[in-house]
Amino acid sequence: MFVATCEMDLLLGDVHSLKEKRAVVKPIVRELRRRFDVAAAETDFQDLHRRALVTVGAVSGDASHARDVADACEEWVSGLPEITLVGVRRRMFGGDDEGVG
Repeated sequence: MFVATCEMDLLLGDVHSLKEKRAVVKPIVRELRRRFDVAAAETDFQDLHRRALVTVGAVSGDASHARDVADACEEWVSGLPEITLVGVRRRMFGGDDEGVG
């Protein structure tokens, strides 16, 4: 079993409150779950209204498939007009190792 995680640091566009932030971030997380069948959540910067850290996790029996799903999630998020992808952190876990790749 392999798990690929992808932490995406997002800068949100015209957002002036935490309520407006939720209106942007929640649909992104929901669509990641629906479209890519991954675990997804906002995992940091909850108290900042223009920043969000969204993390996705993909589980597969094949390392390359898990990595491909994480790649697809990043590509989809980077194409959203209302956000800027500031940074991405990837991790791969699986096999006999604690951290692969």
